[in-house]
Amino acid sequence: MIIKQDLVKKIKDYFNLNIYETKVWLALLSHGVSTAGEIAEISGIPRSRTYDVLESLEKAGFAIEKIGKPVKYLAVRPEVVLEKLKNNTMENANEKVKTLENLKDTQEFTELKELHNSSIDLVKDKELSTSIRGKSNLYAQIRGLMESADKSVKMVSSSHELMSKQKMFTEVFARLKKNDVDLQIMIPEPEDIAKKLAKKFNVTIKSKQINARFIIADKKEIIFTIKPVNNTAGSGHEEFDYGVWINSEYFVNSLAYMFDLAWKD
Repeated sequence: MIIKQDLVKKIKDYFNLNIYETKVWLALLSHGVSTAGEIAEISGIPRSRTYDVLESLEKAGFAIEKIGKPVKYLAVRPEVVLEKLKNNTMENANEKVKTLENLKDTQEFTELKELHNSSIDLVKDKELSTSIRGKSNLYAQIRGLMESADKSVKMVSSSHELMSKQKMFTEVFARLKKNDVDLQIMIPEPEDIAKKLAKKFNVTIKSKQINARFIIADKKEIIFTIKPVNNTAGSGHEEFDYGVWINSEYFVNSLAYMFDLAWKD
C-alpha cells in the first residue's frame, strides 16, 4: 500500500500520533482486519515494533483487538476516534482549569504573591516601558491593569474590541463598579452604538473620534494596543496582538488630561 507522505504528516499532527502509530493506523483503516505481521508488511514498520504500536493504538482508542487466534486487529472508525479525542480534550481542559483554580489556595501560590508584592514598590518608583506580545498575553495584562485600579480607569476602545472580549470586559466592569472605581470609555463609532454598548455593559460610553486604543489606570499606568501590521486596511477588524505598557506618572498624567478634555467636549 502506498500512503502519501503528506497525508501521514497531517494525520500525525491532527491526531497527535508518532510516525509509526500513524502509518499503522492508516494501514488498518485501508486493510480491515489484519494480523501484526500483515500490518508490518503493509505499513513498512519493523515487525518487532508493530506489536508495541498496535498496543499503543488500542489503549488510545484507535484500534481494537479481535478475539481469537491468530490475534488480529481492526481500526476504529475515524468519526468515533474524533469524538473520543474531542471529549478527552474537553475533560483534560476542565481538569486543568480546576487545578489552576485550586492553585490560588496553596501555600506555594501565596509565596508567589508575596514575592511579587515585595517588588511592587520598586517597580512603581521607576519609570518603565515594556512590550507585550501575543493576544492572550495582551488581554491578560489589560485585565490585570484594570483590576489593579483604585480610583479610575480611562479607556479608548472600539465596539468590535469590546464585543470580541465581552465576557472579560463584563466581569471587569462589574468589579470596577462594585469597588467604586470611576470608569470612562470612549469609542469612535456613532452615538447610537455607544448607547447600545453602554446599556449592554451598564457603564458610561461616549462616542468620540479618537484614532487610538489605550487604557489608563489611576493616571499612573497605561497600555497601548497596537494593530498588527499584516491586518489589511478596511477589514473592519480591531483585533490586537501587540501592546506597550508604560509606567510613567508624568507621561500618563498628560494623556489622562487630554482624555478628560475630549470627554468633556
